[in-house]
Amino acid sequence: MKILLVCNAGMSTSMLVSRMEKAAKAKGIDATILAVPLTKAEVEINEWDVVMLGPQVRHCLNQLKKCSTNTPIEIIDMRDYGLMNGEKVLDKAIQIINQK
Repeated sequence: MKILLVCNAGMSTSMLVSRMEKAAKAKGIDATILAVPLTKAEVEINEWDVVMLGPQVRHCLNQLKKCSTNTPIEIIDMRDYGLMNGEKVLDKAIQIINQK
């Protein structure tokens, strides 16, 4: 499973990536999780199973949807993002992927 997180510069979300990777490992899930800035996401969007936007770039949802052929795109819950709740964000990503 491939999960792409998008933020302004790809830096603030790095901590969330680490927590999601830890949660995935604890659940025995093989996942590739990466945080990138918005400009890089536009180019790579179709190579991922799901793209999740940080709350600070939620206004770019429609812009990214135009770049996507079949990749689901969701906004990370602001509370989960603020608390860096990697497990909840991972669970949401899995739910989205399973609905494809």
